Amino acid sequence: MVERDTILDTSEQHTELLCVEIERARDYARQARAANTRRAYRADWADFVAWCTARGASSLPSTPRTVGLYLSGLAESRKVSTLQRRLSAISQAHKSAGHASPCQDAAVRAVFAGIRRAHGSAQRGKSPILTAELRRMIACLPDSVLGQRDRALLLLGFAGAFRRSELVALDLSDVTFAREGLVVRLRQSKTDQEGHGRSIGIPYGSHPATCPVRALQDWLEVRGAGSGPLFHPLNRHGRVLPSRLSDRAVARVVQRTAAAVGLDPAGFGGHSLRAGLATSAAAAGVSERAIMAQTGHKSLAMVRRYIREGTLFTDNAAAAVGL
Repeated sequence: MVERDTILDTSEQHTELLCVEIERARDYARQARAANTRRAYRADWADFVAWCTARGASSLPSTPRTVGLYLSGLAESRKVSTLQRRLSAISQAHKSAGHASPCQDAAVRAVFAGIRRAHGSAQRGKSPILTAELRRMIACLPDSVLGQRDRALLLLGFAGAFRRSELVALDLSDVTFAREGLVVRLRQSKTDQEGHGRSIGIPYGSHPATCPVRALQDWLEVRGAGSGPLFHPLNRHGRVLPSRLSDRAVARVVQRTAAAVGLDPAGFGGHSLRAGLATSAAAAGVSERAIMAQTGHKSLAMVRRYIREGTLFTDNAAAAVGL
């Protein structure tokens, strides 16, 4: 009897251990994608499920015909890039459940190709904030704790060409002041999900009012020397809260400050800082290699989009024909 109980206890321990290992594996699988991507996929999948439920169709497994009709119904009101992400979410949900993805079917591909041709696939991103615009935005910030934080946030985000998720993920321990300026250690990013990390140099600015290094020093005097997030939210009394600033807050800061200088806030967002640095650098004649070193872009084609925008009137053929 004792021997049998021992066997049962050992079997139960093995089962419990296996469950722990399975859950750990699932957790690692979930971390294979960025948190923002996972949130977007959940929302996209929920939309597809709701659409199918309203029409009495099966969402899992679904059929190519159902997915094709779903895409057609959204084509008039959603961007092509949004539809592409919806397809990815539907495909991932099927694969995770052990089903073949209906999105790989030739009929679905044909529908999506037709939508791309009819509505275009060019991405309409947020407008870049150029250097002159950023100077105006910085000049309008109030002389307050909020103004100091936003000044450091905008200037560091621009000079480092950071994505908003990268900017708010920074901790105080990730920044080091050097003789030439500031070294920021980016532990992880959208294109570095495995966390190899990279360092970005932020030099002193030519003008004290728009120097990202001095702006961060001023903010840190208010923030204090404690460990934790580099950027914090503030309460309505201007006191620094212990939590981390959200990535959506970065977009709100950009839009609020843009509106203060007469720009349309709807045209700008968190990505405007990153795009602005790349575009402004291209207009100033900075090399592709140097721009990519600052932005961390892996694709030369993506960087050249910014370079084309920044050099539209540099070495322009129409300017040389004497019109």
